[in-house]
Amino acid sequence: MTVNERSAFKAADREVTLYTALNPGSPLIIFNNFEGDGSGIVDEMSNIGCGDCHLASIGGLNWDHDMTPWQSEALYPGQAPCTGGADEYLDILRNVILPEILSYLDKKPQFYGIAGYSLAGLFAVYSMYKTDIFLRVASMSGSLWFPGFREYVISHELVRKPEVLYLSLGNKEAKTRNTVLKTVQENTEFLAEYYREKGISVKYELNPGNHFKDAELRSAKGIAALPDR
Repeated sequence: MTVNERSAFKAADREVTLYTALNPGSPLIIFNNFEGDGSGIVDEMSNIGCGDCHLASIGGLNWDHDMTPWQSEALYPGQAPCTGGADEYLDILRNVILPEILSYLDKKPQFYGIAGYSLAGLFAVYSMYKTDIFLRVASMSGSLWFPGFREYVISHELVRKPEVLYLSLGNKEAKTRNTVLKTVQENTEFLAEYYREKGISVKYELNPGNHFKDAELRSAKGIAALPDR
């Protein structure tokens, strides 16, 4: 990936950093980011030879609210609970943030994709049940352990089948005493097969390490799977 221009701006009180591609009609990938401006991910995308795409890194999120589909108790004492604001945030993303991003582009993108790490990976998969705007989806070390999410997937229909779904996980993420978190690999592999049976092109990748190892590289690999396939 070669960046043509970098723009930073605010939209709906979120921090957006837009990295535009040389080709103005390239796909636009939305990446909801826990911290930072996405520059490290862009570097890794360049290192691995990611195809042309515009990348919009969105920060300043209320992470446990914006990225979660419904309320859930904290995993550990002292942590904040999840408060289930994904529907609200998705509405803001579609109707406020995305139009602002598009105002910086000279041409309509070939397609829109969405990607995320951890809870943002959960949000990316959840968005498939709420909107038809994302043609390709990537969830890296996605929080697919989220209580009730596997059951939700089985009992709800996709608004639109994505052309490509990329799922990844660290091979040590399920090695925990926490009874909720330890379901993450089982759930991720179940959903990979479930979506394949739905006729979706799914790539599932198991990476070495725990949840926090090589997060920027893993994110880049997932994003790279979207424009190139």
